[in-house]
Formats: sequence, C-alpha cells, structure tokens
Amino acid sequence: MKPPRIPLGRAHRLASVARQEAEQAGLPAATITVVGELRRYAPAVSHLGLLAIAGEHAHQEVLDGFCRLAMVTAIVARTSGGVRVATERGQLDLYVATPDASAAALVWHTGSRKHVASLEARAARAGLSFGQGGLRDAHGTLVPVADEHELYRLLGLPYIPPELREGTGEIDVAERGLPALLDVGQIRGDLHMHSTWSDGRDSILHMVRGAQRLGYEYVAITDHSERARASRRLLALEIPLQREDIEAVRQRVPGIEILHGVEVDILPDGSLDFSDEQLAGFDIVLASLHEDNADSGTRLTERYLAAMSNPFVNVITHPAGRTPALSDGYDLDFDRLFRAAVDTGTAMEVDGSPNHLDMDGDLARRAAAAGVTLTVDSDSHFAEALGRQMSFGVGTARRGWVGPELVLNTRDIGAVRDFITQKRPR
Repeated sequence: MKPPRIPLGRAHRLASVARQEAEQAGLPAATITVVGELRRYAPAVSHLGLLAIAGEHAHQEVLDGFCRLAMVTAIVARTSGGVRVATERGQLDLYVATPDASAAALVWHTGSRKHVASLEARAARAGLSFGQGGLRDAHGTLVPVADEHELYRLLGLPYIPPELREGTGEIDVAERGLPALLDVGQIRGDLHMHSTWSDGRDSILHMVRGAQRLGYEYVAITDHSERARASRRLLALEIPLQREDIEAVRQRVPGIEILHGVEVDILPDGSLDFSDEQLAGFDIVLASLHEDNADSGTRLTERYLAAMSNPFVNVITHPAGRTPALSDGYDLDFDRLFRAAVDTGTAMEVDGSPNHLDMDGDLARRAAAAGVTLTVDSDSHFAEALGRQMSFGVGTARRGWVGPELVLNTRDIGAVRDFITQKRPR
C-alpha cells in the first residue's frame, strides 16, 4: 500500500522539524539535506527523505540517534543504509552516505527515478557505474567527485537543477544548453499578500516589515474583496480606511514601495466584486476564482476571459484552482487563457501558497512558451511565511523552466507600474 501523498507545505514543515531535532540531538553527521520530491519542489510528496553525510564508522550511530528523536513514533523499516520512521505528521526516510559518495548519493536520492536511470545509462556508456554508493570506474574504484556539478560534468552534462529532474527530456535539452532559471534572489517584490483587513493574521505594518527583512523593494497588499469565500473580507466602505492605513505605514517604513492592491473575486456572470470606479483607485488589481467546480470548465474559462478584458485587472491569481494532493483544479482551456493574457496585457500568477502551488510546473512552462508575463508571489497570510512561500513559488516556477526575464516582479517598481499603466484607460 502506497503511503498517502503529503502536500509540499506539510512535507517542508516535517523535514524542518526533523533536521532541527537531529541537530539538537547532536547526530554525528556533517550535513543532513532534503532529498527526493521535496527537493524537486513537487506539489505533493509520496516519500519524504533526508540524506545524512557521515563517516562509515558513524552510520549506525546516526541511524540509532534518528530513531530516538522525540518526533518518531515507530520504526517502519531499517537497513544498513537507511531507516523509515513514522511520525504523527507522516513517514520519513533517512539515508546515510559517506563523504566520498555524497555527490552521487545526493543525485540518486533526489531522483526522479527516470532521471537517475538516464544518468545510469549514460555512465555505463562511458564505462562507469553510477549509484548511491558513488561513481565508479570499470574496476569498481571510486571516482573522486567534489559535488553534484562535477558529477554531471563527468557524465558530459551541465549541472541540471533538481526542479528539472523529472525524466521529461531535460537531459536532451541539457546537451544543447539549459536556460537560466529564476532564482529567489532575483525577486524584487511580492505582489500578493493578505493582512488583517481580510483573512490575514498580521497587520499591514507587520507584513511590510517582514517583506523589508527579505530585501524586497516593493510589496502589494491585496486583501480579499467583500464577496470572496474567505473568513474575513475587505468591504467596499472600508477601502478608504485601508488606504489611510497604507499611507500611515508608508510614513513609518521608508525605503520600500507599498502598493494598495486587492484580490477581487470574479463573480458567476464574469463581472468583478468591485466596480470599475472602485478598482481604478487601487494601484494593482488581482482577480481570482474561488469556486467549488460547480461551473463547467468552459464557463469558468469564459469568466476568466471576461476578467482579463477588464482594463483594471492586472494579474490572474492561482488560475487552475488546484489543491495539492487533493484536487488538480479546474478543467480550463488554458490555450485560450494564455492567448488572452498576452493580448490584454494581463499577467498570470505562480502562487507559492501550499494550498495552491499554481500554476504548477507544466502549466507555467506552457504559459511562458505562449509569451505570458508571469508573477511569482507568496500569497502569504502572515509575515513569518513570506519567505518560505516565495521559495515554494520560485521552486514551482523553476519546475516550469521559467527564467527571470518572464517574471514581472523581478523588475523594478517603475517597470511594474508601467506594466499596470499600459493596460489602464488613459
């Protein structure tokens, strides 16, 4: 029986707790690294794994210590090279490898199996063998490998980032030259976050200060409109009050631009929750569907198209409406949506919330190929999650081979404002 899939956010929290407890317990490992689907930023994880690097003499001590962690409720299976344990949050694997085999072990346990099988075949053609125990020559002698970059080089390839290792043609592309992928350090601002004006946990001040700590040059506060399916919503009569709040924060926190935005719901008839006159007062407008799939995919597509045609709508957020490990989301005509996004000058979002991770890698790749401008946002509801959820968004975009030149919020605030202005009535 296969273990249940764990959404990326839960998997990340479980791995973080395990690494923290292992460090506090003093396990004799030089490093403990996330591997498998979690390292590849898969939206849902079947097998959650960690790789510990330690001298061979310390392997059993590492495994013994891991089994004694406070979070462990049972030992599911154990071999000389690893252990699977149960916790209240799900199962977790720990593998161990020696330092001289660490690069090969990291690639091996990161996967995917299709990717690793291609590397094995490539090594064999070169008279080498490749496995979790290292890269070896025809005599079985271990070939010294400093890191993953060198391992790929020895196999005649450039380094392939973990997010691309899905066995979907990345090795053939690598032989011709991989594109540069988006890096979290290239994000200059976050254009989707919530505050206590709707269903966020933290005030605008706390959200802005959290973003400033991440080095962002700008943020957009984008609370839910009044008919959204959220626990709290921004009422139309509160818009001027929120604008005053934002202006007060601008005075208190210099050095970062604060856009007054909104995440406005797309209503069943394709109209928007706020009027055009109200939307014109916002610096940026995000439009969303929050549906339970009552409408057909055709009807939902038409609702998106209607929203894109509105001159005040700048970004379509989490367009597929997916929920990792639970639902793949709406059955939409994405080719029509991508064409409309380009034609109307509307961006589409890669959303880093663990509840969305949308557009996922494949969809983001299709959107990019169609020439759609993308945003990568945290959709965070509290300041502590801003950085973590942005990393999820960037990882999801990287799975779609997205480069920085395609992403609106890798640009400076002037370019962001220009993008918004170009669509609005003059």
